[in-house]
Amino acid sequence: MTLTSPGTLTPVLSDIWDAPRSWTLDTYRDHGGYQGWDKALTMPPGEVVDLVKGSGLRGRGGAGFPTGLKWSFLPPADGGPRYLVVNADESEPGTCKDIPLLMANPHSLIEGMAITSYAIGGHHAFIYLRGETVHVYRRLLAAVREAREAGLIGTGLGPDGDYHLEITVHAGAGAYICGEETALLDSLEGLRGQPRLKPPFPAVAGLYARPTVVNNVESIASVPGILSRGQDWFTSMGTEKSAGHGLFSVSGHVTNPGQFEAPFGITMRELIEMAGGVRAGHRLKFWTPGGSSTPILTDEHLDVPLDYESVGAAGSMLATRALMVFDETVSVVRVISKWTDFYQHESCGKCTPCREGTFWMKQVMHRLEDGRGLPSDVDLLLEVSANIAGRSFCALGDASATPIQSGIAHFRDEFEAGCHTPARELFPYEASAIFHEAGVR
Repeated sequence: MTLTSPGTLTPVLSDIWDAPRSWTLDTYRDHGGYQGWDKALTMPPGEVVDLVKGSGLRGRGGAGFPTGLKWSFLPPADGGPRYLVVNADESEPGTCKDIPLLMANPHSLIEGMAITSYAIGGHHAFIYLRGETVHVYRRLLAAVREAREAGLIGTGLGPDGDYHLEITVHAGAGAYICGEETALLDSLEGLRGQPRLKPPFPAVAGLYARPTVVNNVESIASVPGILSRGQDWFTSMGTEKSAGHGLFSVSGHVTNPGQFEAPFGITMRELIEMAGGVRAGHRLKFWTPGGSSTPILTDEHLDVPLDYESVGAAGSMLATRALMVFDETVSVVRVISKWTDFYQHESCGKCTPCREGTFWMKQVMHRLEDGRGLPSDVDLLLEVSANIAGRSFCALGDASATPIQSGIAHFRDEFEAGCHTPARELFPYEASAIFHEAGVR
């Protein structure tokens, strides 16, 4: 059941991106910023949790778990600290929504963190940022400093002046595995970034073994709108089970790639039309709904509503809404070979299925891309990937197996062709290039 008109854009987080100096506190407040924080401070924390829970806001980091429900999993207060940690370690191939949001509108995250920390009874919140994005790190530091100097965070907050909040921006060393919440927590504590055994879950024993909420940037940045505009406003967008607005990142072989903030339930066909269509003279071959870790889809799925349930029913995952578009010039084998290189490189090595499996999948994918594949290689890929999926310590193993399994399901003939013909001959790489010279489109 779609609650908004198909194809309608809903600029909320992206509304001020084109405003002069959109990243500053003055611009954010001129557009209604921190009204949600002011309102939250007049409410009991439990009511804030219930409001977010009732809105149906689902985690925007991939899994789509209900945000308010996640907050409610924290045990009763025991007098000790409890933390909010924002996962800003955006690094999966194709995923590119959090970094633009942090660059153009960082105060939406700061305000959301203040509201969330107050709701869960926390007084110290952390942003775990990918360290390579130095420009984003500086912008976040400046935003936190602005908020502190304006008295929006710090000490003496609330009507009675009895609430205090500190926000720390932490730059990680750069590892995809640290996008997994428990590996992120270990890294934040100064340990090697590797997933923890669960249970206990972070809600019970997270950062420094204390109750912790870990949420994605967009999830937390969506909270101020719910507080300031109300639950009914949020549920008027999206679908019945996937409420609200979201950033859809369209990249690849489209005329105008970019960010499109739209209600959940919009279709890929509509988004491609908004992006100016597939590049001139070409046709769509396959696409990903949520980055390289989600099963690929084809043109037969263009009208699937982009919400968690519909995409799941189509055999994929909505995840981070990283919509990569590939036209008929692209070799599926080459693309998946490069993705497999990435997962093998980023495997932390903690568990055998992922550590060994990604290595062997990489070898086989290289053979097929080079046209040196063995007759048994396609079935071998299916066997190895099946021994990784569902058997690894964290979701990175599943992510590495997914594109191989779905690629073979849709394009098995191309994989089999890798037993006698290099991918470069079947699909000349130059034909799929969008940029032929640096700075020239």
